[in-house]
Amino acid sequence: MMADWEEIRRLAADFQRAQFADSAQRLSERNCIEIVAKLVLEKKLDVVHTLDGKEYITPPQISREIKDELYTHGGRINIVELQKIINVDLVHIEKQANDVSKQDRGTRLILGQLLDEKYLDQLAEEVNDKLQEVGQVNIAELCKTYDLPGEFLTEELCGRVGRVIDGQVDEFKRGVIFTQAFISRHTARIRGLFSALTRPTPVSTLISLYGFQENLLYSVLEELVNTGRLKGAVVGGRQDKAVYIPEIYSKTQNAWIDSFLKQNGYLEFEALSRLGIPDPVSYIKKRFKSSKLLFLKAACVGPEIIAQLEASVEEAVSSHTWVDLQPVLPSCLSEEDSELLIGQVLRTLGAQSTARILGSAAVSEKFVSDCMALFDDIMRLKAQKEVKNNPVFLIAEEDLRASALLENSTSSKKDKREERRKKSSEGSGSVRGGGGGNAREIRIRKTKKKNRKDEESDEDADTTHRVSKQSEVLFLSVEEIMDVLERKVLDCPDDTLEQLAQEILRPLTRKYQEVVRSAFLSSSSSGSGGNRKQNVKDVQEEINNLYNNVRLFEKGTKLFSDDTQLLLMKHLLRTICTDLTNILINLLSADLMMATENPSSITAEVRTKILAKLPEETKAPLMKLNNSLTGKSIEDFVSSLEAAAEECGLLLKKGDKKKERQALLLHKQALLEQLSEAEDPALVLHLTSVLLFQNVTHCVLHAPGRCVPNIISALQPKLPEDQYKLLLQFQGLVVKRLVQSHSQGKKADRAEPRVEPGAEPGGASPDELESVQKELSSLSRSIKELVLNPRRTSTTEE
Repeated sequence: MMADWEEIRRLAADFQRAQFADSAQRLSERNCIEIVAKLVLEKKLDVVHTLDGKEYITPPQISREIKDELYTHGGRINIVELQKIINVDLVHIEKQANDVSKQDRGTRLILGQLLDEKYLDQLAEEVNDKLQEVGQVNIAELCKTYDLPGEFLTEELCGRVGRVIDGQVDEFKRGVIFTQAFISRHTARIRGLFSALTRPTPVSTLISLYGFQENLLYSVLEELVNTGRLKGAVVGGRQDKAVYIPEIYSKTQNAWIDSFLKQNGYLEFEALSRLGIPDPVSYIKKRFKSSKLLFLKAACVGPEIIAQLEASVEEAVSSHTWVDLQPVLPSCLSEEDSELLIGQVLRTLGAQSTARILGSAAVSEKFVSDCMALFDDIMRLKAQKEVKNNPVFLIAEEDLRASALLENSTSSKKDKREERRKKSSEGSGSVRGGGGGNAREIRIRKTKKKNRKDEESDEDADTTHRVSKQSEVLFLSVEEIMDVLERKVLDCPDDTLEQLAQEILRPLTRKYQEVVRSAFLSSSSSGSGGNRKQNVKDVQEEINNLYNNVRLFEKGTKLFSDDTQLLLMKHLLRTICTDLTNILINLLSADLMMATENPSSITAEVRTKILAKLPEETKAPLMKLNNSLTGKSIEDFVSSLEAAAEECGLLLKKGDKKKERQALLLHKQALLEQLSEAEDPALVLHLTSVLLFQNVTHCVLHAPGRCVPNIISALQPKLPEDQYKLLLQFQGLVVKRLVQSHSQGKKADRAEPRVEPGAEPGGASPDELESVQKELSSLSRSIKELVLNPRRTSTTEE
């Protein structure tokens, strides 16, 4: 033992000498900082630098200090405050605070604040004190007081109900906590208030008057009603429209409704609303489940009234007469409900084909037929008189032909120079596509002079007079039909007679027009009416062909620029689209006795006059179709055509790929045949350009002559250079020839002073004209060979 103590003294002396001994080497502060930084960089030392730069602190120490500060501040502290106290960057504070909240089950990190279990228990005790004082607390208000989120506070407080908080949470609204005493007081108030009610009362009104808590009131009220403590019912659920109906009122109300339905056979919804029933339809369906009631818009009708109506309708049908149903119908029914009720009766009887409803009266079909038969003799005599006095009821083909001849004759007399210009520029026409037409179209400008206008106005007036005669082929007015019915049908009310007259007016008019047509055709010695009839199937096939041709030509126009495309579309609208419209309008005008054998002779004025006489249901789409002819879009025309065809009962069939290829081949063959026979250079250039365009694009083209330069420009990148230069050379010669011909025509028309022989002022000499013509003739064969023998042309070029 003594040896051990001596050893301890010796060690103490050595330690003391080491403390007082001077070291040979010491580390400076800078060296220490660098060593620590190196250790931190190599992750051998985990320390955090304070904000003032004077100290290092370890993360565990930060966590310990956070816990100490949380305890010091009563279990709640903000992270920003911790950053100021610990003097470390906020990032490290947040990290350690998250670790503390995860490691300590009683600690929460909410909205940048640390809360512990002790603080939450203290908060629950404060809430409980307030709850016991006022009877209820709203968690939404507590959120503002304690600056905590609603969901978190609701979860923490509800978890402490029954343990720290003496109360209960509302089942329907968790944001409210009640005490049992508060619930008892409200239950007593609700029980006394609703026991005193003797008539239906909106629940929302009571809530606003007496300040009840809404969810608590509904819960207590339902419990009191279900247990039988309150004699009544709540209608409308938990809504603003909820109404409490006392049982004494319900008994009286039900007795009145049962008695009224038994005595009158119907119930009016508005009357039930006046009794305080908010949803009459649901009430009736619930109360009279087994009754066979018919629900209308304003009332419901019992089986007794339906049986009386069925008996009345059956009587009218069996006796081939009429019966007034108004005495049987309830007086409260509107006109719409009356129609619904009578219609249901007819469906029940299956008597739609043998009975008809005219207002409140039911008439049999036999009675209507007998009434129409009363007018047979009147109709025949009137038709004979009409045909005798007005023998013309249609626009005859001869009238149209005479009008066209008169127009052409007047135009040729007044403008000789235009006729010569037409002959010289014959090549500027276009090949008509579709419908089998291979003829070229030639545009002729018409001069507008005063005498011509007068003649046209006289002609239009005469045509309008003839067309207007068709509109005079009417039978009798409603008043005249009523006069006849009054003499033949006895004891019928005036309103029923008027509706009967309106019902048979259109059938009588159609029948009368057929009688007039038959009388006119039988009295006509020429029999031209039969020649004007056209097979509808053939016309529909022709319309479909033109319709598909328009769609094919439209594809070709889309390959050009906007300006050229607009010219091509306008040309297509003026030609093929106009022909198609004329054929469709001519087909519909046959029923009006206004059809013509040659639809292409129908002008814009005649179209307008025919459209004015068509029925309203077909006039609107056809007017839109006619207006699209003066537009700039083929798509608008096609959509208008499809709508008009659908309205007129015609089926437009879009061609498939096979039919399109066949149409392209037939069109090309027709153009090739015309090109092989063509002699005029302008026509040769036009046909060749269109055929070359079809060869390189596989799209047909319907173009006027003035678009030929645009077609040639479009062909430039798709043709060999030699062929393109040949086309340009030929085009230049054609234009030169047209200009020379035009100059010659102008020189012949104006009076010029004498000039030296051979000198042609402002024009070309005959020798130059002949030279250009020879060049055109020599090149025409080569131009034709570009499409007639394309293989031979390519071999020659090689």
